[in-house]
Amino acid sequence: MASESNVAVWATAKSTHSGNGRAIIFRFAKEFQPHFDRTSQPDRIILVWRYESETGQPLSDEHQRMNLLEDMLGPALFEGEFATLALVSTGENLREWIYYTKSEDEFMDKLNEALAETAFPIEIHTAADPTWETYEEFIRNLRT
Repeated sequence: MASESNVAVWATAKSTHSGNGRAIIFRFAKEFQPHFDRTSQPDRIILVWRYESETGQPLSDEHQRMNLLEDMLGPALFEGEFATLALVSTGENLREWIYYTKSEDEFMDKLNEALAETAFPIEIHTAADPTWETYEEFIRNLRT
């Protein structure tokens, strides 16, 4: 897992599909550093990696490549508190990383530079989300 300067505490959660019993595992920012101002990162970037597995979870080799992707992005994105990885979900043949960033265009430049030497099967979805609504909705729906 990449180092994340804006996140003080990470947590995990698990959701189990009632129909097929498959799990989705979530890793999320539970607490942020006291100095961090989320309004400084109004753009949401979602990286999506689709895979095939009978269990809904990635096989070991693919899981290792997903970790490599995250590790390769970390140094480029977190320098100068440019971006924050807020939520990662894995399950039902899909991994998603949800980042918030200062600039969508600069994020794409940094992503392309960091991954220039390695190809990964990812989709990229971007949107303005200045109130971090996607992240906040996830937090509101957590059951403790």
